[in-house]
Amino acid sequence: MKISLLISTYNWERALELCLYSVFAQTVKPDEILIADDGSRDETRQLIERLRKKADIPIIHVWHEDDGFRKTVILNKTLLKASHPYIIQIDGDVVLDRNFIADHLDLAAKGYLVCGSRVLLGRHSTTRVLRGWETYPRFFKHSLGFMLNAFRSRILRKYLAERYAKNSMWRVRGCNMAYWLDDFLRVNGYNESLEMWGQEDVELAYRLVHSGVKKKQLKMGGVEFHLYHTLASRANLHYHEEVLHQVIRDKIAWCENGIVKTK
Repeated sequence: MKISLLISTYNWERALELCLYSVFAQTVKPDEILIADDGSRDETRQLIERLRKKADIPIIHVWHEDDGFRKTVILNKTLLKASHPYIIQIDGDVVLDRNFIADHLDLAAKGYLVCGSRVLLGRHSTTRVLRGWETYPRFFKHSLGFMLNAFRSRILRKYLAERYAKNSMWRVRGCNMAYWLDDFLRVNGYNESLEMWGQEDVELAYRLVHSGVKKKQLKMGGVEFHLYHTLASRANLHYHEEVLHQVIRDKIAWCENGIVKTK
């Protein structure tokens, strides 16, 4: 199965560098890397050009001008460049366990969305990783909740896939999810009316489910470490939540302001 790995980024070159190196080290590599760049400065382009020379995976860099937080817009633009049918989506501020792609493929199936977890790192662990003192954070330093997200077990992964959080989308994370490109296009992609931070991934997941897609939860696998950073502005979160509640209430599958503009 051919895979496009989608990575979103904005002005954090060191984090993106570590993320890409963790992709290069995968036991099963994606067939291409798509970088959705929400207006980063030129240093990000230079980094990608340098790493492209070292990679044995095609890297497609899609950029638009910085005009505020427009993650949904750049994700839609970038996915139109995808060459392969299965999309695994992460953020550029995560470091992947070497089995991340393999674990995702373990649950991949037609008609399914796969939602994974993350290990949130604190300031100290993030500093150690960014400075190269640790490749992966020390296991025992995580809180119990996040420590469990660092476990891998194929037997438990299969058992939990359609049992854990079966009827809930609230554990969806855009930094660790996978879906079929055809399903994504069928619901018109990300809702570009959701500007700034918050709920754009959950809103997409609900629309996919309303279109007939089922959900699997990736536990005990698909391990990733999320680097600490200050929180993005929540200034538009109330509006995002209103849109999300309407999608849930009315079982909406198609968004009007997505890849295809219908207004």
